[in-house]
Amino acid sequence: MRGIAGTPAYVVMQPTTLCNLDCSYCYLPLRQVDRRMPVEVAEAVAGPANRWASAGRFSVVWHGGEPLTAGRDHLGSLFAPFDAQVEQHVQTNATLIDDRWCDFFVAHQVRVSVSVDGPAWRNGDRVSRGGRPAYQQIRRGIETLRRHGIPFSALCVVSDPAPGLAAELYDYFLDLGCEVLGINIEEMEGVNTRSNARSAERVRQFWAELVAAWRRDPRIHLREVEWSLRYAAAVLDGTDGDLLPRSLDPIPTIGHDGAVVLLSPELAGFSDPRYGDFTSGNVLTRALPEILAGATGMPWVAEFLRGVESCRSSCPYFGFCGGGHAANRYFEHGRFDGTETEHCRNSKIRLLEGVLDHAREIEPTAA
Repeated sequence: MRGIAGTPAYVVMQPTTLCNLDCSYCYLPLRQVDRRMPVEVAEAVAGPANRWASAGRFSVVWHGGEPLTAGRDHLGSLFAPFDAQVEQHVQTNATLIDDRWCDFFVAHQVRVSVSVDGPAWRNGDRVSRGGRPAYQQIRRGIETLRRHGIPFSALCVVSDPAPGLAAELYDYFLDLGCEVLGINIEEMEGVNTRSNARSAERVRQFWAELVAAWRRDPRIHLREVEWSLRYAAAVLDGTDGDLLPRSLDPIPTIGHDGAVVLLSPELAGFSDPRYGDFTSGNVLTRALPEILAGATGMPWVAEFLRGVESCRSSCPYFGFCGGGHAANRYFEHGRFDGTETEHCRNSKIRLLEGVLDHAREIEPTAA
């Protein structure tokens, strides 16, 4: 049975709950409220994070709300307790990026990832609090990053994987100039209750089309596709058993108040009569390594691990996804020990099938 690793690869930190946008598919609660993380929370996390970073690569991902709404001074004070070898990452909607923010990113060696869903007409869900399109502000922020020579990644949410969309998106992001691209099929989680059931054929074709577009001009690191290809290659040479780590990364998410939620950042801020508020402790009163050591004592975590084992015994795709994400199980099934979700159909099963479909299409030509 897979357990929870005692040392994470990264932590997610919430510098503020506030977001200046009101995206239709957002899962975050409290994004209309500015609850900022005290410096004491960052100091409590920095102690173990600095030790972990001294032993190998370690990252802090600042993810809100919109992290930049915390302001440069406050965000800088939250960065200060972390040693230089700790990688600092910011996930941002880019609407607030200006020259001074770019100077901040350079000074703190911040790795920037921008949320944008493609051309203007593909960003209908990304709106201001007044319902106005945010695309021009997003694009202005991205152009500012480019003008300062700051490399960036992009994260794109796809709500409708229609024919032709994948190639359109890939061409757009090539022109945008991002170095890494992540594609997420919209998920039903958190406060987003829109159904994520999609046509299997359309989703499979979307991924196959994306692979084809990437192979024609593979200048972008395409997160999902590259992982799929590594997995397929490992299956062929018999090393796929080595791809999944023996223990699950705990992915500790540190809320603005120091509360720690494990395994799925999307669970932060929610509660359930059966499971409580999903928190495993608070870094202001208990050391993060101690919280991680007691992870499996949480009833919902134990239930999730049983669900992972059910996936292992029943799903031929287990070696590819490793059992999926806790939040997807909870928000789709209402519990943690269910197995297949719409998310794993859309973003795991159909992804791998799409990659294989593309491989079959090119096989006669390659021969």
